[in-house]
Amino acid sequence: MVDFSRTIAFLPQFLTGAGITLAVSALGFALGTVIGFGLLACRRSRWRTVRFIGALYTSFIRGTPLIVQIFVVYYVLPGLVGLDLPPLLAGVLALSFNSAAFVAEILRAGLTRIPAGQYEAAKALGLKPAVTWLKIILPQLFRIIIPPMVNEFTMLVKASSILSVITVVELTRTAQNIMNVTYRPVEAFAVAAALYFIVLFACSLLVRRLERQAERARA
Repeated sequence: MVDFSRTIAFLPQFLTGAGITLAVSALGFALGTVIGFGLLACRRSRWRTVRFIGALYTSFIRGTPLIVQIFVVYYVLPGLVGLDLPPLLAGVLALSFNSAAFVAEILRAGLTRIPAGQYEAAKALGLKPAVTWLKIILPQLFRIIIPPMVNEFTMLVKASSILSVITVVELTRTAQNIMNVTYRPVEAFAVAAALYFIVLFACSLLVRRLERQAERARA
């Protein structure tokens, strides 16, 4: 028989786990976006070798499981750089390295929707490349990529549950720990699922609001 009485007593721990899930996802997404812009620059480089490196990284990340990438960052990377990475830091780095490849593809696809004539018009007006990007290209690009970027963040929130394999006490790991105490697996994971749904539903509301604002700005 389902009984939430014991499980609900651990609600503060569930909320803490949800907070850690949001924190690692947000940090991983932010750092991944920065790296993604770097990968985009590599893909658009005039040098073939740099373009190849950017394409290879993107293909490798998109073609390998996230759990393997987490193990590489947590177990292999410390031996290469000579530093011990705490599980939380390793988790953020793994999520950011993973997200960067997808963000780079989102940015690349978004740029293809901007007419090439705008670059030529800016050049004809004598605008410097940096000014062209800051004043003309990026504002349009951000309006285009809002939905896929928010979708990438929601995917990252769900993917963060895999960090439990390296003992990051996010929401899924918290549910596992509480299940081991209460012996109520259905209730523990039902609460975790409800919190995931609340977080992701809030993200969907946010993207709708951002899309409406973008439409008003475009009008």
